[in-house]
Amino acid sequence: MSTTAPGTPSWLRERNDRTALEVLFEHGPLTRNRLAELTGMSKPTAAQMVARLEQAGLIAPVGEVSGGRGPNAVSYGVRAEVARGVAIDIRERIIAAQVVDALDTDHPVVEFSTADAARTPEGDVRSAIDAACDAAGVDPATVTNVIVGVQAAISGDGDHLSFTDTLPGWPELGARHRVADALGIEVELDNDVNLAAVAERVAGAGGGAESFALLWMSDGLGVAVDLGGIVHRGASGASGEIGYLPVPRGSDIDAEDLTDLVGRGAFARIPDLEDFAGRVALVAAPVIAVLDPELIVLGGPTGIAGGERLAELVAQRLDRVEVRPTGIESQPVLGGARRMLVHRIRERLAAAISPIPSP
Repeated sequence: MSTTAPGTPSWLRERNDRTALEVLFEHGPLTRNRLAELTGMSKPTAAQMVARLEQAGLIAPVGEVSGGRGPNAVSYGVRAEVARGVAIDIRERIIAAQVVDALDTDHPVVEFSTADAARTPEGDVRSAIDAACDAAGVDPATVTNVIVGVQAAISGDGDHLSFTDTLPGWPELGARHRVADALGIEVELDNDVNLAAVAERVAGAGGGAESFALLWMSDGLGVAVDLGGIVHRGASGASGEIGYLPVPRGSDIDAEDLTDLVGRGAFARIPDLEDFAGRVALVAAPVIAVLDPELIVLGGPTGIAGGERLAELVAQRLDRVEVRPTGIESQPVLGGARRMLVHRIRERLAAAISPIPSP
């Protein structure tokens, strides 16, 4: 955050440079003249912004643009190698990862098995970084940030995990600090379903909804709640951990808890989709009663498999709420982590802009 006094020449220069950087994030490489047009600055001011950003090591010449008569104009782009991130999804036996940069480049996703490996938090994250960087052809030394999705509830300080039975080798206390200390990078841990909800808001079924609840049905069961674009995590980070709740009294369904009711095993056992929709509605009803969301999104492998038909059948059993299938069928956890990392990396680069004292 800038500590320069508003209205001073240094403050104006810093603000202009940040504006120029944001435009380059959005539009990609630009000439000085095009940058002037998009920022509304004069050509001399745009030239000064480019010079300062290049001097700060944030941008570099990337090519030339033909200007017809006269010399070609140089185009400048953000140096993605200055700071990169890796989005990571850690499951019980599989890790998925993807390199992320300030330009939101679509780098390849990698998945690898951990079934036969001795597990530690730092080992899992290091392996994910190495695999993702190898697939993207980039240097792991340029990675400054990671966001890691895990199947656990995470405290506000990000260092106390609960419900960690699908995280072999991960301790309940200190995992984030262990990774940060071992790798020397900035580390954020987040619940996998919460990250999937971020992806649903940006590019999936939750876009445009004032509020929605993502009902995630996989091997386990969880709920992520988006209220006006903000994922509600709860006082202890355990919001949405409903899989361990008992089946409501009076139900004639043979299941001990809600995971037994609608988890992947239940979906595989029950060939009648209408019967299964009744189970999903039973789980969704208290979520609706407490939160009154505009929308219920059915996500996870079961939500994908059930598709539009399952959403229609569940909606028929519920009042006052729309039900949609997930709009993110591939790597939703990585998708949410990627969205957050782009923002974090851009903030990091913008923070490197230093005000220049007046002469």
